[in-house]
Amino acid sequence: LVKMRKDSASIFTEQNRADLAEPELAQIAVIEKFLPAQLSEAEVEAIVAKIIAETGASGIAAMGKVMGLAATQIGGQAEGKTISTIVKKLLV
Repeated sequence: LVKMRKDSASIFTEQNRADLAEPELAQIAVIEKFLPAQLSEAEVEAIVAKIIAETGASGIAAMGKVMGLAATQIGGQAEGKTISTIVKKLLV
C-alpha cells in the first residue's frame, strides 16, 4: 500500500501536480506510523545469508525454502520484492 502511494506521489510530482502529490505523501506518513520499522537491504542480506548458511541451501531451486524462512524471520520489516531480489542474488 505504501509503495503504491509512493509511486503515485512520484508520478504526480513528475507531472508538476503538487495538489495531488501532497495528499499521497500525507497518507504515507500516517500509514508508516502503524507499520513495523523497515530493515535496510544490508540487514535483509545478512538475515538471508544466515538462513542460507544454516540450511545449506544452494541454487535457485532452494529459493522457495529460503523465501519462506526469510519471510517468517523478517515479519513485514521488508518488502517481498527486496527479499526476493536478495535471495536470488545470494543463491545464484
